Amino acid sequence: MAYQFDFAPVFENADLLLQGAAATLGLTAAGAVPGIALGIAGAICRAWRIQPFAALFGVYVEAIRNTPFLVQLFFIFFGLPSLGVKLSGWEASILAMVINLGAYSTEIVRAGIEATPRGQLEAAASLALSRAQTFLYVVLRPALARVWPALVSQVIIVMLGSAVCSQIAAEELTFAANFIQSRNFRAFETFFVATAAYFVLALLVRQALMRFGQRVVVGRPR
Repeated sequence: MAYQFDFAPVFENADLLLQGAAATLGLTAAGAVPGIALGIAGAICRAWRIQPFAALFGVYVEAIRNTPFLVQLFFIFFGLPSLGVKLSGWEASILAMVINLGAYSTEIVRAGIEATPRGQLEAAASLALSRAQTFLYVVLRPALARVWPALVSQVIIVMLGSAVCSQIAAEELTFAANFIQSRNFRAFETFFVATAAYFVLALLVRQALMRFGQRVVVGRPR
């Protein structure tokens, strides 16, 4: 017998999907801001070889980049309580996203910093700019402008990876989709809609971040 598609049971629970999508965006925002800030700090330490932080960030980056995000999440949620650190599903999810994004952002921003032409630093010195002014306007901002598209792509990857947070009962989009299909038994339709929702979210977040980058980071409104 041919399969009969029926999306009505899915759209009857559209409110749950919208809540899940909003939760996914919230997780992404909560993880992206401190994650990128951590990456900037790590990039500065590694690019300028500020010891012992450069070595510590080096170990941190290699550890995170060479282990699965799901294992990192489980370690935080299930492992840390053994040491007396108990986190809720949301707290563990945000912490895992910050740590994961921070590691990748470190290398992305470091590449931007190390691409700073030496002539620009010499020009800043000849203009008697302070070290803070040189760092902010000659090193950091141009570096972020160079790597902003890569940073945006990494934020999108982390947002999509947040789907595994449903495994620790974080009620984001995948959790909502799984809950809906467990009630209506329309797995194909439910996860088809969830897939489309992730696709739309990724496009919207990418567009918003690229516009933000053009206006704030690069400084050229579009």
